[in-house]
This record gives sequence, C-alpha cells and structure tokens, in this order.
Amino acid sequence: MTTLAIAKRFCGPPASANGGYFCGLVASLSPDTLTVRLMKPPPLETALYAEVLPEEGIITVRHGADVIAQARRSAPLVLDPPVPPSYVETLDASVRYPGFVEHPFPMCFVCGPARARGDGLRVFAGPVTGREIFAAPWVPDASLDRGDGKVRPEFMWAAMDCPGCFAANKSGRGTWLLGEFTAHVDRCVHVDEPCRVIGWHISSKGRKHEAGTALFDEDGELCGRAKALWIEPAASSS
Repeated sequence: MTTLAIAKRFCGPPASANGGYFCGLVASLSPDTLTVRLMKPPPLETALYAEVLPEEGIITVRHGADVIAQARRSAPLVLDPPVPPSYVETLDASVRYPGFVEHPFPMCFVCGPARARGDGLRVFAGPVTGREIFAAPWVPDASLDRGDGKVRPEFMWAAMDCPGCFAANKSGRGTWLLGEFTAHVDRCVHVDEPCRVIGWHISSKGRKHEAGTALFDEDGELCGRAKALWIEPAASSS
C-alpha cells in the first residue's frame, strides 16, 4: 500500500486536485502505460491509499472507504498529433485563451489565470488561427525539477490536461469533468525550456467528449501525448 497526499498547490477546483496532475502521480507508481479513471474528486492535504497490483496491471486509490480512482494497464497509446504551430503562433493563440474571459476555477494549478509565475503552470491554450487546434506556450519553472534539470513526468501529465478540455469545449464555459486520462511521456523536457502544448477535439457522443493533447520541446520534437475523456454535466448540455 502506497500513501499519496496532494498539496493545496496542485488544486484544480478549490477543494480537489487537478485531474492531470493526480493521474500523473498515480501513473508514476507503475512502469506501464496506464489509463486512469477518476471516480470522485481527489481531496487535498489528506492521506490517500494506493493499492498496486502489478501482475493485474491495476492501481486502486482510496480515501477511507471511497474509491477515488482506478488505473489499469492499457495498450500503447496510439495518437497521431497534428503538426505543432511555431512558438510565436502559440504565443498568439494564448492571447485568445477563453479562461481570460470566464474561468470556473481561476486558481487551477494548470490553467488558472490567477496563479502567479512559479506557482501555477500557466498553460493558457487558445485557438490557433486557421486551424482546428488549441495551443499554448509553456516554460516549466525550477520547482518542477526532478533533480537533474528535467521536469517530473507528473507535471508533463498536468500540462497536457486542461488544453484538451478547452479544445473540446472551445468556449470554456461550464464545468466539464475529467473522466479518464491516458498519457505517455516519451522523454522529459528541461526546466526553463520553451515548450509548446496543443489540444484537439477527437470525437463527441452525447455528453462525452474525447480530446487529444501533445507536448513539444523547444525544437518542436514530440515529448508527450495524451488522450482524455471529458464529461459535460447534464445541466450544461445543449
């Protein structure tokens, strides 16, 4: 049994963890590619217990009697990301980030505009002109260092979380919920490296929306990719 605790810094909504960060933290307990399914919002500043069953490829995370999440071994992630825009184009896209106008969780660790530099990731994905993708620049700060000048994988999972939601939702209105998240980190980017994150809508069925995200380094090389299932609350469906 492994104990996890999510610091307040890594919130999504005010009282629970950012989904991408949490899923990345769970995935760090296994060498396999995992799909993490969120059952309940992961609480902050409290002990969570992860039961790892390596032979079955399953990790179950509990808070008391409640199952917070279950991760399962998945097939290799097959995802062909679009060609990334240039870094200048991502800067231009981020100016149109919907969260600057309206944001349900302005203190979100990943995409909250109220977070200061060096505190939140400040990944502000906006629509790229002439393309069906969202994009954001991201320069990881020194607090994300795993000890060798490179970023810890769970923070790369986090950076690839929110841009997919905005790419699927587009308006950013409503509180969409992360249902499942599968990610693969090809290699960790460096601290202070100007990276690019993109998100794109894959498919929708009713209130379920699938989105892809990818993270590229300073040279435009693919370093991580992810696929997420976002759930649109019934009250927000059109």
